Amino acid sequence: MNPEKSLLKDATIVNEGSAFRGHLLLSDGKIERIFQSDGQLPGALTEGCKVYELDGYWVLPGIIDDQVHFREPGMEYKGDILTESTAAVAGGITSFMEMPNTIPQTTTQKELEKKFAIGAEKSLANYSFYMGATNDNIDELRATDRNNVCGIKVFMGASTGNMLVNDIEALKNIFMIKRLPVATHCEDEAIIKTNLSQVEKEFGQAIPVRMHPRIRSHDACEKSTRLAISLAERFGTRLHLLHLSTANEVRLLDNSTGLKEKMITSEVCVHHLWFAENDYDEKGSFIRWNPAIKSEYDRTSLIKALLSGHIDVVATDHAPHSEQEKMRPYLSCPSGAPMVQHSLLAMLELHHRGVMSLEKIVEAMCHNPAICFNIKDRGFIREGYAADLVVVAPGKSHTVSRENILYKCGWSPMEGQTFRSSVVYTFVNGFPVYDNGKINASQKGQPLAFSR
Repeated sequence: MNPEKSLLKDATIVNEGSAFRGHLLLSDGKIERIFQSDGQLPGALTEGCKVYELDGYWVLPGIIDDQVHFREPGMEYKGDILTESTAAVAGGITSFMEMPNTIPQTTTQKELEKKFAIGAEKSLANYSFYMGATNDNIDELRATDRNNVCGIKVFMGASTGNMLVNDIEALKNIFMIKRLPVATHCEDEAIIKTNLSQVEKEFGQAIPVRMHPRIRSHDACEKSTRLAISLAERFGTRLHLLHLSTANEVRLLDNSTGLKEKMITSEVCVHHLWFAENDYDEKGSFIRWNPAIKSEYDRTSLIKALLSGHIDVVATDHAPHSEQEKMRPYLSCPSGAPMVQHSLLAMLELHHRGVMSLEKIVEAMCHNPAICFNIKDRGFIREGYAADLVVVAPGKSHTVSRENILYKCGWSPMEGQTFRSSVVYTFVNGFPVYDNGKINASQKGQPLAFSR
Protein backbone atom coordinates (compact mmCIF):
# COMPACT_ATOMS: atom_id res chain seq x y z
CA MET A 1 0.00 0.00 0.00
CA ASN A 2 1.32 3.43 -0.97
CA PRO A 3 1.19 5.57 2.19
CA GLU A 4 1.13 8.69 0.01
CA LYS A 5 -2.17 7.65 -1.60
CA SER A 6 -5.43 7.93 0.34
CA LEU A 7 -9.14 7.72 -0.40
CA LEU A 8 -11.53 9.80 1.67
CA LYS A 9 -14.76 7.95 1.07
CA ASP A 10 -18.47 8.80 1.41
CA ALA A 11 -18.06 12.19 3.09
CA THR A 12 -20.07 15.39 2.86
CA ILE A 13 -17.66 17.72 1.07
CA VAL A 14 -18.17 21.43 1.79
CA ASN A 15 -16.51 23.64 -0.79
CA GLU A 16 -17.14 26.74 -2.91
CA GLY A 17 -20.67 27.40 -1.78
CA SER A 18 -22.04 23.87 -1.85
CA ALA A 19 -22.11 20.66 0.17
CA PHE A 20 -22.25 17.33 -1.64
CA ARG A 21 -21.64 13.68 -0.90
CA GLY A 22 -18.51 12.33 -2.52
CA HIS A 23 -15.01 10.92 -2.34
CA LEU A 24 -11.53 12.44 -2.57
CA LEU A 25 -8.47 10.66 -3.94
CA LEU A 26 -5.24 12.07 -2.52
CA SER A 27 -1.89 11.31 -4.11
CA ASP A 28 1.61 12.74 -3.61
CA GLY A 29 0.31 15.49 -1.36
CA LYS A 30 -2.36 16.72 -3.76
CA ILE A 31 -6.03 16.19 -4.49
CA GLU A 32 -5.90 13.91 -7.52
CA ARG A 33 -9.60 13.32 -8.13
CA ILE A 34 -12.97 14.43 -6.77
CA PHE A 35 -15.83 11.94 -7.21
CA GLN A 36 -19.54 12.45 -6.74
CA SER A 37 -20.98 9.67 -4.56
CA ASP A 38 -23.33 8.43 -7.26
CA GLY A 39 -20.41 7.75 -9.59
CA GLN A 40 -18.56 4.42 -9.73
CA LEU A 41 -15.11 4.52 -8.16
CA PRO A 42 -12.59 3.12 -10.67
CA GLY A 43 -10.95 0.14 -8.97
CA ALA A 44 -7.63 0.47 -10.76
CA LEU A 45 -7.33 4.16 -9.92
CA THR A 46 -7.97 3.69 -6.22
CA GLU A 47 -6.12 0.40 -5.76
CA GLY A 48 -3.56 0.44 -2.97
CA CYS A 49 -5.07 3.45 -1.21
CA LYS A 50 -5.45 3.85 2.49
CA VAL A 51 -9.23 4.17 2.76
CA TYR A 52 -10.89 6.49 5.27
CA GLU A 53 -14.58 5.63 5.71
CA LEU A 54 -16.20 9.02 6.36
CA ASP A 55 -19.92 8.42 6.14
CA GLY A 56 -21.59 11.09 8.31
CA TYR A 57 -18.48 13.27 8.44
CA TRP A 58 -17.80 16.67 6.87
CA VAL A 59 -14.66 17.30 4.81
CA LEU A 60 -13.61 20.96 4.59
CA PRO A 61 -10.57 22.65 3.07
CA GLY A 62 -7.86 23.12 5.67
CA ILE A 63 -8.26 26.34 7.67
CA ILE A 64 -5.89 29.19 6.78
CA ASP A 65 -5.24 31.47 9.77
CA ASP A 66 -3.86 34.80 8.62
CA GLN A 67 -2.92 36.08 12.09
CA VAL A 68 -1.10 34.14 14.80
CA HIS A 69 1.59 34.87 17.38
CA PHE A 70 3.55 31.67 18.05
CA ARG A 71 6.14 33.52 20.22
CA GLU A 72 9.32 32.02 18.73
CA PRO A 73 12.03 33.25 18.89
CA GLY A 74 12.45 34.86 22.27
CA MET A 75 9.30 33.98 24.20
CA GLU A 76 9.25 30.21 23.98
CA TYR A 77 7.97 29.87 27.53
CA LYS A 78 4.62 31.16 26.20
CA GLY A 79 4.60 29.04 23.03
CA ASP A 80 6.79 27.99 20.14
CA ILE A 81 6.29 27.04 16.53
CA LEU A 82 6.19 23.29 17.25
CA THR A 83 3.74 23.44 20.17
CA GLU A 84 1.41 26.00 18.65
CA SER A 85 1.39 24.43 15.18
CA THR A 86 0.56 21.15 16.93
CA ALA A 87 -2.44 22.79 18.57
CA ALA A 88 -3.33 24.38 15.23
CA VAL A 89 -3.50 21.12 13.28
CA ALA A 90 -5.52 19.58 16.11
CA GLY A 91 -8.00 22.38 15.44
CA GLY A 92 -8.08 21.87 11.66
CA ILE A 93 -5.68 24.70 10.75
CA THR A 94 -3.35 23.61 7.95
CA SER A 95 -1.67 26.96 7.17
CA PHE A 96 -0.79 30.00 9.26
CA MET A 97 0.78 33.45 8.88
CA GLU A 98 2.79 34.46 11.91
CA MET A 99 3.38 37.93 13.32
CA PRO A 100 6.69 39.81 13.74
CA ASN A 101 6.54 40.93 17.40
CA THR A 102 8.95 38.29 18.64
CA ILE A 103 12.36 38.77 20.28
CA PRO A 104 14.20 39.91 18.26
CA GLN A 105 11.48 41.54 16.18
CA THR A 106 11.13 40.37 12.59
CA THR A 107 12.01 43.72 11.06
CA THR A 108 15.07 42.76 8.98
CA GLN A 109 15.60 40.28 6.18
CA LYS A 110 18.08 38.42 8.38
CA GLU A 111 15.53 37.84 11.14
CA LEU A 112 12.88 36.91 8.58
CA GLU A 113 15.16 34.22 7.14
CA LYS A 114 15.71 32.84 10.64
CA LYS A 115 11.95 32.50 11.13
CA PHE A 116 11.56 30.59 7.89
CA ALA A 117 14.34 28.24 9.01
CA ILE A 118 12.50 27.60 12.30
CA GLY A 119 9.28 26.95 10.39
CA ALA A 120 10.99 24.42 8.10
CA GLU A 121 12.43 22.60 11.11
CA LYS A 122 9.43 22.61 13.44
CA SER A 123 6.08 23.50 11.94
CA LEU A 124 3.48 20.78 11.42
CA ALA A 125 1.36 23.19 9.36
CA ASN A 126 2.21 25.21 6.28
CA TYR A 127 3.60 28.62 7.15
CA SER A 128 4.54 32.14 6.19
CA PHE A 129 5.73 35.10 8.24
CA TYR A 130 4.97 38.80 8.17
CA MET A 131 7.72 41.36 7.82
CA GLY A 132 7.32 43.90 10.61
CA ALA A 133 7.26 47.64 9.94
CA THR A 134 8.93 50.23 12.16
CA ASN A 135 9.36 53.98 11.86
CA ASP A 136 12.73 53.51 10.15
CA ASN A 137 13.05 50.19 8.27
CA ILE A 138 11.57 51.12 4.91
CA ASP A 139 14.54 49.70 2.96
CA GLU A 140 14.10 46.32 4.65
CA LEU A 141 10.39 46.36 3.78
CA ARG A 142 11.09 47.16 0.15
CA ALA A 143 13.53 44.24 -0.07
CA THR A 144 10.92 41.69 1.07
CA ASP A 145 10.23 38.81 -1.33
CA ARG A 146 6.60 39.03 -2.39
CA ASN A 147 6.55 35.38 -3.51
CA ASN A 148 7.09 33.79 -0.08
CA VAL A 149 6.20 36.50 2.48
CA CYS A 150 2.53 36.97 3.28
CA GLY A 151 2.66 40.69 3.95
CA ILE A 152 3.90 43.68 5.92
CA LYS A 153 2.52 44.09 9.44
CA VAL A 154 1.97 47.62 10.74
CA PHE A 155 1.08 48.21 14.38
CA MET A 156 -0.82 51.49 14.28
CA GLY A 157 -1.47 50.92 17.99
CA ALA A 158 0.99 49.58 20.54
CA SER A 159 0.61 45.95 21.62
CA THR A 160 2.85 43.11 22.80
CA GLY A 161 6.39 43.97 21.68
CA ASN A 162 5.67 47.70 21.26
CA MET A 163 6.27 47.92 17.49
CA LEU A 164 4.16 51.07 17.22
CA VAL A 165 4.53 52.96 13.93
CA ASN A 166 3.41 56.50 14.78
CA ASP A 167 5.38 58.66 12.35
CA ILE A 168 3.06 59.84 9.57
CA GLU A 169 5.87 60.10 7.00
CA ALA A 170 6.94 56.54 7.79
CA LEU A 171 3.33 55.41 7.37
CA LYS A 172 3.10 57.14 4.01
CA ASN A 173 6.27 55.38 2.81
CA ILE A 174 4.96 52.01 3.99
CA PHE A 175 1.59 52.52 2.30
CA MET A 176 3.36 53.39 -0.96
CA ILE A 177 4.73 49.83 -1.17
CA LYS A 178 2.71 48.08 -3.87
CA ARG A 179 4.37 44.67 -3.96
CA LEU A 180 2.87 43.22 -0.77
CA PRO A 181 -0.33 43.45 1.28
CA VAL A 182 -0.09 45.84 4.22
CA ALA A 183 -1.86 44.37 7.26
CA THR A 184 -2.71 46.80 10.05
CA HIS A 185 -3.50 46.71 13.75
CA CYS A 186 -5.60 49.87 14.06
CA GLU A 187 -5.94 51.63 17.43
CA ASP A 188 -5.15 55.28 18.06
CA GLU A 189 -2.49 55.50 20.74
CA ALA A 190 -3.27 59.08 21.84
CA ILE A 191 -6.93 58.23 22.51
CA ILE A 192 -5.91 55.11 24.45
CA LYS A 193 -3.52 57.09 26.65
CA THR A 194 -6.17 59.73 27.37
CA ASN A 195 -8.73 57.05 28.25
CA LEU A 196 -6.26 55.24 30.48
CA SER A 197 -5.45 58.46 32.34
CA GLN A 198 -9.14 59.05 33.01
CA VAL A 199 -9.69 55.50 34.23
CA GLU A 200 -6.63 55.71 36.50
CA LYS A 201 -8.10 58.81 38.12
CA GLU A 202 -11.25 56.82 38.84
CA PHE A 203 -9.71 53.52 39.98
CA GLY A 204 -6.05 54.24 40.74
CA GLN A 205 -3.87 51.16 40.22
CA ALA A 206 -6.79 48.76 40.80
CA ILE A 207 -8.33 49.00 37.32
CA PRO A 208 -10.89 46.26 36.71
CA VAL A 209 -10.52 44.40 33.42
CA ARG A 210 -14.07 45.38 32.43
CA MET A 211 -12.60 48.85 31.78
CA HIS A 212 -10.51 47.44 28.92
CA PRO A 213 -13.06 48.32 26.19
CA ARG A 214 -13.42 51.80 27.67
CA ILE A 215 -9.65 52.30 27.53
CA ARG A 216 -9.13 50.75 24.09
CA SER A 217 -12.33 52.33 22.92
CA HIS A 218 -14.56 52.46 19.86
CA ASP A 219 -13.16 55.89 19.00
CA ALA A 220 -9.57 54.63 19.19
CA CYS A 221 -10.35 51.84 16.73
CA GLU A 222 -12.42 53.93 14.35
CA LYS A 223 -9.97 56.84 14.13
CA SER A 224 -7.03 54.57 13.36
CA THR A 225 -8.99 52.48 10.86
CA ARG A 226 -10.12 55.65 9.08
CA LEU A 227 -6.47 56.71 8.82
CA ALA A 228 -5.42 53.36 7.37
CA ILE A 229 -8.22 53.44 4.81
CA SER A 230 -7.44 57.03 3.80
CA LEU A 231 -3.76 56.21 3.29
CA ALA A 232 -4.62 53.10 1.29
CA GLU A 233 -7.02 55.02 -0.93
CA ARG A 234 -4.48 57.80 -1.42
CA PHE A 235 -1.60 55.52 -2.39
CA GLY A 236 -3.44 52.57 -3.96
CA THR A 237 -2.26 50.19 -1.24
CA ARG A 238 -3.43 46.61 -0.95
CA LEU A 239 -4.67 46.97 2.65
CA HIS A 240 -5.86 44.21 4.97
CA LEU A 241 -7.49 45.45 8.19
CA LEU A 242 -6.88 43.02 11.02
CA HIS A 243 -9.18 42.08 13.94
CA LEU A 244 -11.99 44.61 13.57
CA SER A 245 -13.92 44.91 16.81
CA THR A 246 -16.58 47.60 16.43
CA ALA A 247 -19.78 48.33 14.56
CA ASN A 248 -18.32 51.76 13.75
CA GLU A 249 -15.51 50.21 11.70
CA VAL A 250 -17.97 48.02 9.80
CA ARG A 251 -19.62 51.17 8.46
CA LEU A 252 -16.34 52.11 6.79
CA LEU A 253 -16.23 48.92 4.68
CA ASP A 254 -17.44 48.34 1.16
CA ASN A 255 -18.78 45.10 -0.34
CA SER A 256 -19.83 46.48 -3.72
CA THR A 257 -17.13 44.52 -5.58
CA GLY A 258 -16.04 40.91 -5.50
CA LEU A 259 -13.24 39.89 -3.17
CA LYS A 260 -10.71 39.47 -5.97
CA GLU A 261 -11.25 43.10 -6.95
CA LYS A 262 -11.10 44.57 -3.46
CA MET A 263 -8.07 46.67 -2.59
CA ILE A 264 -9.18 46.98 1.06
CA THR A 265 -10.16 43.78 2.84
CA SER A 266 -10.83 43.02 6.49
CA GLU A 267 -10.72 40.35 9.14
CA VAL A 268 -12.65 39.55 12.29
CA CYS A 269 -11.35 37.23 14.99
CA VAL A 270 -13.23 34.34 16.54
CA HIS A 271 -13.19 35.90 20.01
CA HIS A 272 -14.92 39.05 18.76
CA LEU A 273 -17.68 36.86 17.31
CA TRP A 274 -17.95 34.69 20.44
CA PHE A 275 -17.50 36.93 23.51
CA ALA A 276 -18.97 40.30 24.54
CA GLU A 277 -18.11 42.69 27.37
CA ASN A 278 -20.48 40.98 29.84
CA ASP A 279 -18.13 37.98 29.68
CA TYR A 280 -15.37 39.92 31.48
CA ASP A 281 -17.16 39.24 34.78
CA GLU A 282 -16.62 35.49 34.36
CA LYS A 283 -13.48 35.28 32.22
CA GLY A 284 -11.57 38.34 33.45
CA SER A 285 -8.18 38.96 31.86
CA PHE A 286 -8.30 35.59 30.10
CA ILE A 287 -10.39 37.29 27.38
CA ARG A 288 -8.35 40.47 27.34
CA TRP A 289 -7.20 41.08 23.77
CA ASN A 290 -6.13 44.15 21.82
CA PRO A 291 -8.40 45.43 20.33
CA ALA A 292 -10.75 44.85 23.23
CA ILE A 293 -13.84 42.67 23.18
CA LYS A 294 -16.65 45.19 23.24
CA SER A 295 -20.45 45.24 23.44
CA GLU A 296 -23.02 42.66 22.41
CA TYR A 297 -24.14 45.13 19.76
CA ASP A 298 -20.61 45.17 18.34
CA ARG A 299 -20.49 41.37 18.38
CA THR A 300 -23.75 40.98 16.48
CA SER A 301 -22.77 43.76 14.06
CA LEU A 302 -19.54 41.93 13.26
CA ILE A 303 -21.46 38.71 12.59
CA LYS A 304 -23.84 40.58 10.27
CA ALA A 305 -20.89 42.17 8.46
CA LEU A 306 -19.30 38.76 7.96
CA LEU A 307 -22.54 37.35 6.59
CA SER A 308 -22.99 40.31 4.23
CA GLY A 309 -19.44 40.21 2.89
CA HIS A 310 -18.36 43.53 4.36
CA ILE A 311 -15.86 41.53 6.46
CA ASP A 312 -13.96 38.93 4.45
CA VAL A 313 -11.88 36.70 6.73
CA VAL A 314 -12.15 34.97 10.11
CA ALA A 315 -8.85 34.42 11.98
CA THR A 316 -7.68 33.90 15.56
CA ASP A 317 -5.00 36.41 16.61
CA HIS A 318 -3.74 33.43 18.63
CA ALA A 319 -1.50 35.03 21.28
CA PRO A 320 -0.56 32.85 24.27
CA HIS A 321 0.79 34.12 27.58
CA SER A 322 1.56 32.21 30.73
CA GLU A 323 -1.29 31.80 33.19
CA GLN A 324 0.71 33.70 35.79
CA GLU A 325 1.05 36.67 33.44
CA LYS A 326 -2.68 36.73 32.74
CA MET A 327 -3.45 36.83 36.48
CA ARG A 328 -1.48 40.03 37.03
CA PRO A 329 -3.22 43.35 37.84
CA TYR A 330 -4.57 45.24 34.84
CA LEU A 331 -1.63 47.61 34.36
CA SER A 332 0.91 44.76 34.14
CA CYS A 333 -1.26 42.11 32.50
CA PRO A 334 -0.52 41.39 28.81
CA SER A 335 -3.27 41.19 26.20
CA GLY A 336 -3.84 38.10 24.09
CA ALA A 337 -5.01 34.51 24.45
CA PRO A 338 -4.64 31.15 22.65
CA MET A 339 -7.31 30.12 20.14
CA VAL A 340 -5.99 28.00 17.23
CA GLN A 341 -7.08 24.64 18.66
CA HIS A 342 -10.68 25.78 19.11
CA SER A 343 -11.37 28.39 16.43
CA LEU A 344 -13.01 26.04 13.93
CA LEU A 345 -15.03 24.31 16.65
CA ALA A 346 -16.30 27.69 17.86
CA MET A 347 -17.32 28.71 14.36
CA LEU A 348 -19.03 25.36 13.80
CA GLU A 349 -20.89 25.89 17.05
CA LEU A 350 -22.27 29.12 15.59
CA HIS A 351 -23.46 26.99 12.68
CA HIS A 352 -25.14 24.55 15.06
CA ARG A 353 -26.89 27.53 16.68
CA GLY A 354 -28.24 28.61 13.30
CA VAL A 355 -26.09 31.74 13.06
CA MET A 356 -24.30 30.91 9.80
CA SER A 357 -23.95 28.18 7.20
CA LEU A 358 -21.11 25.72 6.79
CA GLU A 359 -20.49 27.23 3.38
CA LYS A 360 -20.00 30.70 4.90
CA ILE A 361 -17.57 29.34 7.50
CA VAL A 362 -15.53 27.63 4.78
CA GLU A 363 -15.60 30.79 2.69
CA ALA A 364 -14.34 33.00 5.53
CA MET A 365 -11.76 30.61 7.01
CA CYS A 366 -10.46 28.84 3.88
CA HIS A 367 -11.35 30.39 0.53
CA ASN A 368 -11.12 34.07 1.39
CA PRO A 369 -7.70 34.01 3.11
CA ALA A 370 -6.34 32.24 0.04
CA ILE A 371 -7.88 34.88 -2.24
CA CYS A 372 -6.88 37.87 -0.08
CA PHE A 373 -3.24 36.84 0.05
CA ASN A 374 -3.05 35.16 -3.39
CA ILE A 375 -1.94 31.86 -1.90
CA LYS A 376 -1.01 29.32 -4.56
CA ASP A 377 -3.08 26.13 -4.82
CA ARG A 378 -4.54 26.08 -1.31
CA GLY A 379 -7.78 27.06 0.40
CA PHE A 380 -10.08 25.08 -1.90
CA ILE A 381 -10.94 21.45 -2.60
CA ARG A 382 -9.88 21.32 -6.24
CA GLU A 383 -8.11 18.73 -8.33
CA GLY A 384 -4.41 19.56 -8.46
CA TYR A 385 -4.51 21.62 -5.27
CA ALA A 386 -2.59 20.72 -2.12
CA ALA A 387 -4.43 18.11 -0.05
CA ASP A 388 -4.92 20.36 2.98
CA LEU A 389 -8.13 19.05 4.51
CA VAL A 390 -9.96 18.79 7.81
CA VAL A 391 -12.45 16.04 8.62
CA VAL A 392 -15.12 16.94 11.18
CA ALA A 393 -17.52 14.69 13.09
CA PRO A 394 -20.61 16.91 13.47
CA GLY A 395 -22.26 14.70 16.08
CA LYS A 396 -19.23 14.07 18.30
CA SER A 397 -19.06 16.53 21.18
CA HIS A 398 -15.83 17.96 22.53
CA THR A 399 -15.46 19.63 25.94
CA VAL A 400 -12.40 21.83 26.41
CA SER A 401 -10.42 20.92 29.51
CA ARG A 402 -6.88 21.17 30.85
CA GLU A 403 -6.42 17.51 29.93
CA ASN A 404 -6.94 18.04 26.18
CA ILE A 405 -5.49 21.54 25.67
CA LEU A 406 -2.33 21.41 23.53
CA TYR A 407 -1.20 25.03 23.89
CA LYS A 408 2.14 25.34 25.62
CA CYS A 409 0.64 27.86 28.05
CA GLY A 410 -1.76 25.12 29.19
CA TRP A 411 -4.99 27.15 29.37
CA SER A 412 -7.77 28.36 27.10
CA PRO A 413 -10.51 31.00 27.35
CA MET A 414 -12.80 28.23 26.06
CA GLU A 415 -12.26 25.96 29.08
CA GLY A 416 -15.50 24.24 30.12
CA GLN A 417 -17.15 24.89 26.75
CA THR A 418 -18.74 21.86 25.08
CA PHE A 419 -18.77 22.00 21.29
CA ARG A 420 -21.10 19.83 19.25
CA SER A 421 -18.42 18.98 16.68
CA SER A 422 -14.95 17.46 16.82
CA VAL A 423 -11.98 17.44 14.48
CA VAL A 424 -11.21 13.82 13.54
CA TYR A 425 -8.45 14.16 10.93
CA THR A 426 -6.30 16.99 9.63
CA PHE A 427 -4.37 16.38 6.43
CA VAL A 428 -1.45 18.68 5.59
CA ASN A 429 -0.15 18.12 2.07
CA GLY A 430 -1.97 14.77 2.04
CA PHE A 431 -0.42 13.54 5.29
CA PRO A 432 -2.69 12.82 8.30
CA VAL A 433 -0.82 14.98 10.81
CA TYR A 434 -3.78 14.75 13.22
CA ASP A 435 -5.54 11.40 13.52
CA ASN A 436 -8.28 10.89 16.13
CA GLY A 437 -6.45 12.70 18.89
CA LYS A 438 -2.96 11.56 17.91
CA ILE A 439 -0.30 13.82 16.41
CA ASN A 440 1.83 12.43 13.58
CA ALA A 441 4.85 14.71 13.55
CA SER A 442 7.05 12.82 11.10
CA GLN A 443 6.32 15.23 8.26
CA LYS A 444 6.54 19.01 8.43
CA GLY A 445 4.51 21.68 6.67
CA GLN A 446 5.68 23.64 3.66
CA PRO A 447 6.29 27.37 3.15
CA LEU A 448 3.31 29.05 1.55
CA ALA A 449 3.81 30.39 -1.97
CA PHE A 450 2.02 33.45 -3.32
CA SER A 451 0.99 34.50 -6.85
CA ARG A 452 1.72 38.23 -7.10
